[in-house]
Amino acid sequence: MFGESHDLATEFPEYKEQIHHLKMNDRHFARLFDDYHEVDGQLHRIEQEIEVHADEFVEGLKLRRLHLKDELYGILQQTA
Repeated sequence: MFGESHDLATEFPEYKEQIHHLKMNDRHFARLFDDYHEVDGQLHRIEQEIEVHADEFVEGLKLRRLHLKDELYGILQQTA
């Protein structure tokens, strides 16, 4: 949705403390988190019309964000 926050702490509020812990202590999780944050930020800039890209590029970013979120969620579930 336009203007909707996709920050992981917003997406998974029940894992907020665990997200912070994993960012500090798990290099793989931290790298995925940073990738997710970068892709989400770029999509936010596109939604705000700060950046303009072809539809195919935007759809690819959305798919990348979804895959990253799925992987991050899987880690959160495994370490809960």
